[in-house]
Amino acid sequence: MLVNLKEILKIAEEKKIAIGCFNAPNLTCLRAVVKAAEELGRPVVLTHAQLHEDKGLVSMDEITPAMLLYAKKATVPVCVHLDHGTDIEYIRHGLELGYTSVMYDGSELPLEENIKNTKLVVEMAHAQGASVEAELGSMGARRGGFGGATEASENDTRVSIYTDPDTASEFVQTTGVDALACAFGTAHGFYADAPKLDFERISALREAMNCLPIVMHGGSGVSEEDFREVIRRGVRKINYYTYMSKAGGEAVSNKTYTQFHDVLLDAEKAMFEDVKKAISVYSNI
Repeated sequence: MLVNLKEILKIAEEKKIAIGCFNAPNLTCLRAVVKAAEELGRPVVLTHAQLHEDKGLVSMDEITPAMLLYAKKATVPVCVHLDHGTDIEYIRHGLELGYTSVMYDGSELPLEENIKNTKLVVEMAHAQGASVEAELGSMGARRGGFGGATEASENDTRVSIYTDPDTASEFVQTTGVDALACAFGTAHGFYADAPKLDFERISALREAMNCLPIVMHGGSGVSEEDFREVIRRGVRKINYYTYMSKAGGEAVSNKTYTQFHDVLLDAEKAMFEDVKKAISVYSNI
């Protein structure tokens, strides 16, 4: 069942859970995620990031029809989301293709420019019933990630810029976004050390934004205990890909194959199990 992000976040708020948001840069990932969501009977978000194209993985024009097909056929609510869009015309094209949710990522821009561009995206998306997520603050980058951050080098000294609650309050009131990705101690990719999350900041953000759903990017590698705590404090959507992809890679890394389709099937099975674990934690199963 194809829905927009606002509808899915309403379910999350009512049940006090978070919805998993999973990258689908190919059919193998797409099938694994939808199968896991259907088996557990939980809503899910399928996402394509603009960065996928920069990495040469898949174009939006190629993967979007498949994402929409699987979403419409699914037995659970599925949102098809365009993630980390930094180009407004790219986002406009995504809306034309049928995305039910888009993210405008102006987190590296001056605040006024981020607000201006986000307002424009909100106007475009809401006009056709799509939802909008934005980002305020910065998740920085950690080695190995590609969920929207630039891959960091060994000597990278960039740090996350935590989201300020007062600025977040002004931002959401001015732009009219449906959800906000906030920085409170996570980053994209693999962690060198366990992340240290600022739980009090999440609560302050939640209060300042009048309970607008908070989105957590950089969810791979976070402990189950910390996931449950951020959900308790108001995180309603969690982006997850790195460890799902890692599970697929590890499943086929020590085997010898003569048929390529067997590689894909084994990787899909491993990612299916990994996604089920993630969704179970987010849904308090």
